Amino acid sequence: MTNDERKLKLYEILGLADRETRIGAIEAEMAEASFWADQQRATERSKELAGHKQMIQEWEQAEDEHALRKLELKAVLSDEYDESNAVISFHAGAGGTEAQDWASMLRRMVERWAEKRGFSVEMVDESRGEEVGIKSAALKITGPYAYGYLKSEAGVHRLVRISPYDADKARHTSFALIEVIPELKEVNAEINEDELRIDFYRAGGHGGQNVNKVESAVRITHLPTGVVASCQNERSQVQNKESAMKMLTAKLAILTKKAHLEKVSELKGSHVKVEWGSQIRSYVLQPYQLVKDVRTGHEESDAMGVLDGDIDGFIEAYLEWQATKA
Repeated sequence: MTNDERKLKLYEILGLADRETRIGAIEAEMAEASFWADQQRATERSKELAGHKQMIQEWEQAEDEHALRKLELKAVLSDEYDESNAVISFHAGAGGTEAQDWASMLRRMVERWAEKRGFSVEMVDESRGEEVGIKSAALKITGPYAYGYLKSEAGVHRLVRISPYDADKARHTSFALIEVIPELKEVNAEINEDELRIDFYRAGGHGGQNVNKVESAVRITHLPTGVVASCQNERSQVQNKESAMKMLTAKLAILTKKAHLEKVSELKGSHVKVEWGSQIRSYVLQPYQLVKDVRTGHEESDAMGVLDGDIDGFIEAYLEWQATKA
């Protein structure tokens, strides 16, 4: 297939004709005098307009193999939630200091990836380790297709290195879990409040004046499934509860969408054992450097570069792997 033929096919796959129609509709809406009266709606429409225009511009300027391949990978991102922002959570496995440091390294890896793409990063929740690192944390990543890209990172990540915390300089293996959910604008999952446990606690990370003074942070547990959502970055307990509830509802909506699987435990990342044999990717820092994805077989020898956010190779390999499975 020639580049011109590939480009013509991408025009159809990416739905650019529909996007052009939508651009016209939004621009007509923006021309109305009352458009900016509803700031939230106006902001959402402006972001949508920018997204459609960017996609068309990328298609118009795509001439070489590299640019076309990037568009073809973006065409794979056609699932219902792929265009959404992402809420990504990190959980240290067993192992105390080592695992908590590893979870913190993974959070930095994702933060660096997002920053390099120009995406915004917002801390939603954080539980710090006793000495270093984190027990758990959650970030909101805002940018086009953030969820579609970052869903490749969901699962258990394994680290092998000589521990900087071991006086004997022994080699240690650590595990951490990453969960990824889309930020849903509208969620319709019905939740019975009698099935919820709501805990309030003192925020342990960055935040407003109330951090570490009052129990403004909120954790909500859906008892039938064990699904948990928490938030501490808002200024009040009420706002944190609203944000946590929205995250919980989003998680349950995703579970409902995937109800064709036999058990909820197959959908919820935290039910995966964070230990040997369950990892999706291994990071070896000593005695050699290698990062390898168990699912796709993709590997990189520049492990430190990967940990600095250079994970596009793994993301692209995952999307191609998913396309092949589909």
